[in-house]
Amino acid sequence: MATRRPLSPTLSPAGGGEGAAGAPPWRTDSDGGEGGPVVPPPLYEVPFFRDPAPMLQQTLHEWGGKSDLWIFGYASLIWRPDFHFGEKRLSRVHGWHRALQMWSRVNRGTPQRPGLVFALLSGGSCAGVSFRVPRAQARSVLETLWLREMVTGVYDPRWLHCQTERGPVRALAFTLSRQSANFTGLLSKRRYRKIFAESSGRYGTTLEYARETLQCLHQHGIEDRALRELLRPYT
Repeated sequence: MATRRPLSPTLSPAGGGEGAAGAPPWRTDSDGGEGGPVVPPPLYEVPFFRDPAPMLQQTLHEWGGKSDLWIFGYASLIWRPDFHFGEKRLSRVHGWHRALQMWSRVNRGTPQRPGLVFALLSGGSCAGVSFRVPRAQARSVLETLWLREMVTGVYDPRWLHCQTERGPVRALAFTLSRQSANFTGLLSKRRYRKIFAESSGRYGTTLEYARETLQCLHQHGIEDRALRELLRPYT
């Protein structure tokens, strides 16, 4: 059962628009998500803490330990995975899309001026990178990822079907529920401008984070038209 718990100082960050015509499917995004505007809840109301330990054990059970582990990255995991991997492939998942619609009150903002990080939300499709972790290192990598991404259990870990250049893989991804207190709903351009101008946390500003993600996507040949348009005034 979810319980209220103060924000942990060790909380770490997570994760549309149609891609260019003719681009390989793993290099393009389409945004199919919708959501109503939401005012950030007061600090004492978020986040709803879920014990991450059972979710880790469930993920380990579902993985099974008999093969290498695949992990799907869609934002900071691409440019800062913080784990060793044997291979990475450009990938695309259907039914989910990357969106800068998750409140960050520690890493990219404060309780008074919340910032944003990317989330993987239902709807559309998302181009990213799948990392193959050798079986022998998979458990330790998952434990490390849980310390980074799942301190408060905010994400819903899911196994997603990923298309890659060399065939499909089943990869673990950190998704966000639209029922989460950390889901922003739709934000206006004016609200984004205000957040970009004001919000900064222990790892830097939301604007720096968004820019680094866009740059990394570009380096991998991934087009995210919505993010590019959002950041156009800052490039």
